[in-house]
Amino acid sequence: MLTVIDLHTYYGESHVLQGVSLDAAKGAITAVLGRNGVGKTTLCRSLVGLTPARSGRVVFDGVDITRLPPHRIHALGVSLVPQGRRIFPSLTVREHLAIAARAGRVPARDAVPSSGGPAGWDLERVFTVFPRLAERGGHRGNELSGGEQQMLAIARALVARPLLLVLDEPTEGLAPVLVAEVAGVIRRLRGEGTSILLVEQNAAFAVKVADRAHVMSRGRIVHSTDPAALWNNEDVKTQLLGVPPAGAGPQPRRES
Repeated sequence: MLTVIDLHTYYGESHVLQGVSLDAAKGAITAVLGRNGVGKTTLCRSLVGLTPARSGRVVFDGVDITRLPPHRIHALGVSLVPQGRRIFPSLTVREHLAIAARAGRVPARDAVPSSGGPAGWDLERVFTVFPRLAERGGHRGNELSGGEQQMLAIARALVARPLLLVLDEPTEGLAPVLVAEVAGVIRRLRGEGTSILLVEQNAAFAVKVADRAHVMSRGRIVHSTDPAALWNNEDVKTQLLGVPPAGAGPQPRRES
């Protein structure tokens, strides 16, 4: 679904992405993990065209999108759930979703039942995944809790009917019960055909849901493996991810 080849991205003269290469399989959850400041958010921004790479290639579903503007990449089926949610404080839940649906990969058809797969997301189906949003449909963004804002950010991306969902730190600032809820949503999306690139600092969360894991350090991918193998690699966990040594806390269980 996604191939990134030797990507280099700068902020001015600051060389942030220093040759990132990775693959994300269709219908799978691919995790990109790393400490704060290693370039994970810059990778997300480069993939969707917000901070264009200076060199390298990004190929999505067979199309080279490296030099395309953000709206063209979005129209091809890549939706970003940004770090920090970026909810509009003055818009209601329903207004957020209506605008995103109109700007999505295919025209919104809210009255039509979903047909399954990533193209079938409409408001009714989104509200079955996020019933709390249905209850809060008339509330403005600044009236929502942090967890509700995160759910809205994911829902906003879904109604655009993405083929690839890019999630940038979706568990940041959430209570454990909400982190578990986000995990359930991510697993459901994978089961219904949406490919997901999960960019996370929370390694314990990511290895529970991911099918493949890449570790970033200093602007490049330095380790790629099965999530279970990653969690059993104490050197990578402690040195590159900041996870306490084995025995220092509970061990995450891989969930399907």
